[in-house]
Amino acid sequence: MEDVIINKLSYPILSTVIFLPIFGAILLLFISRSKESLIKWTALTVTVITFILSIPLFTEFNKSTHKMQFVERHEWIPQWGIKYYLGVDGISVLLVLLTTLSAIPCVLISWHSIKTKVKEFYIAILLTGGAIAGVFSSLDLFLFYIFWEAMLIPMYLIIGVWGGPNRIYATVKFILYTLIGSVLMLVGIIFLYLYGGRTFDILELMTGAYPYKLQLYLFLAFLAAFAVKVPMFPVHTWLPDAHTEAPTAGSVILAAILIKMGAYGFLRFSLPLFPQASKAMTPLMLTLSVIAIIYAGIVCLAQTDLKRLIAYSSVSHMGFVTLGIFSLNTQGVEGGILQMINHGIVTGALFLCVGIIYDRTHSRLIKEHQGLSTPMPIYAAFFMVFTLSAIGLPGTNGFIGEFLIILGAFTANKLGGVLAATGIIIVAGYMLWLYQRLFFMEVHEKVQGLSDIDMREMVALLPLIILVFWIGVYPVPFLEFMHSSVEHLLERVNGGF
Repeated sequence: MEDVIINKLSYPILSTVIFLPIFGAILLLFISRSKESLIKWTALTVTVITFILSIPLFTEFNKSTHKMQFVERHEWIPQWGIKYYLGVDGISVLLVLLTTLSAIPCVLISWHSIKTKVKEFYIAILLTGGAIAGVFSSLDLFLFYIFWEAMLIPMYLIIGVWGGPNRIYATVKFILYTLIGSVLMLVGIIFLYLYGGRTFDILELMTGAYPYKLQLYLFLAFLAAFAVKVPMFPVHTWLPDAHTEAPTAGSVILAAILIKMGAYGFLRFSLPLFPQASKAMTPLMLTLSVIAIIYAGIVCLAQTDLKRLIAYSSVSHMGFVTLGIFSLNTQGVEGGILQMINHGIVTGALFLCVGIIYDRTHSRLIKEHQGLSTPMPIYAAFFMVFTLSAIGLPGTNGFIGEFLIILGAFTANKLGGVLAATGIIIVAGYMLWLYQRLFFMEVHEKVQGLSDIDMREMVALLPLIILVFWIGVYPVPFLEFMHSSVEHLLERVNGGF
């Protein structure tokens, strides 16, 4: 237990943020479908309370150590070495907070847009949030895999039941890609269990020294799952389809937290468990990251569907995240983790903005939304802030993450750093061109007379605006969370073990 710290709180905070949404979903089962208002307010109350109860993760976290904190450890299936084992460090704590925060705008933005099977929809939203929080908190591989797979079921329903006209195709593609990767990871977990002393304890497994060839095979097995989730080139094609067909809340979950599970997997498992293999695979990972940045950015320039453009921009921005992680230096890894948070905030906000306009016009075509600044000036101002953050304008959160990643990439591989930097230019090109087409062209007849954003929509977006400028102007508190954990991780990777 020397690798953990038991923080003294009056309640088990990690179990709370995982199971309170799940209990909230169970509570909704007992509310009549006819009481839609009560269903919505119950879901909103559960998400708000969950976020409030997760705040001590931010305020009580000890930033001076790499050790796991807020640990909960109980025997579960002792004959197989399985424990109910939860904890967070500087790599995962902000992701748990992002998960609890993201659930609130998902509920708010769906208030009027979801008109069928309302109860089932909010049950699926709550279950997804709880399962993803479990992924980021698990310190037992068996428990981690349960949450990893459990998340698929409600997400499958969110896209497949409440999605667009091609929702079945998008859902099946999403499930097939994810399941194939997950099955290969399961094989890797079983081998790791057998070679690691028949334990699923992640911290205990990290103390082992595995032969290089075994590390390589296991790295590839875990890569199959994590690369799909990120998603990395060339297994990225499920994401634009899923985003395009998902309801707004589904797109926000995908962008803000679900695809972070893949990048988190590299940090929690691939690098510390298979350090030699990670270093050997670094050239390939850097190459795939740069391809994703440039390729997806160029594809964005050709998009006519607003939602599909933002979806491809996610592929490009997550390329920066994996580039930072596999730079294998402090600046790159910290930039990658921070950019995971930034991407969750900004791309989630952009999908919220798309949902706001889609609820009014029932169209996602860029050409049908020209001149929006005339009827919706407040909406235009919000969209501008998130656009500038996506570009990486100094003073916004996007700048800090991208600067650290590019700095780390230059240190690791100068050519990779140069090519990735060109990706920032491409991002600026397609985002500014998008903004011009949406807000500064002649007013299209479809947007004439539209109402500006209301108080509910503003409440959903305001916390994200605050975070854009808070992280952009003063990122030190967020970087302090991860510094000790990143240093410890890199010591293990560079030590080779």
